Amino acid sequence: MRAEFPAPAFLLRKVNKLETTLIENLEQFTAFARSRVNSPEMAADIVQESLLKALKSADQLREDENVVAWFYKILRHSIIDLYRRTGVKDRALELIKAESDANLSEEETNAICKCLDGLIPTLKPEYGALIRQIDLSGEPLDKVARALNITTNNLNVRLHRARHQLKERLEQTCQMCSKHGCLNCTCDSPDQ
Repeated sequence: MRAEFPAPAFLLRKVNKLETTLIENLEQFTAFARSRVNSPEMAADIVQESLLKALKSADQLREDENVVAWFYKILRHSIIDLYRRTGVKDRALELIKAESDANLSEEETNAICKCLDGLIPTLKPEYGALIRQIDLSGEPLDKVARALNITTNNLNVRLHRARHQLKERLEQTCQMCSKHGCLNCTCDSPDQ
């Protein structure tokens, strides 16, 4: 069994002073993060993450160092890390999208079920338009949402419903082919 030793009194005073100072300036820290991040929720998360970092590294704070200035340095580094992570993720997604668009061979394009061309007009007009814009033309969701003057979440719901309706039409028309992903389609499509 491991014996637990109490923390030295000077360390406890240091941590208490740190906690008090951080809490007293919490609104300023949050406002600082909000001014540099476009989402209030993300700003709150960054401040929270920075507070944890500060408490974990309290032993690195020098006696003569200004706690507020020290914390702002931690907060700035957290914001920079966020932008780095976001930038890497965005670049990776763009690369994957570009590779997938470029790697679709003519053979693969021809293997995709041609029933879609005949079934899309049978959908609700707004659903058919979404399938064409997003799934077939590859337009970004945020751009389509802005054009329709709706939120991205609302657009995702509509797109889900459009895809579901198209899936039902494919299952009615193609039957077995649709169960196998509509590749190398041999069914009797409406336009064949």
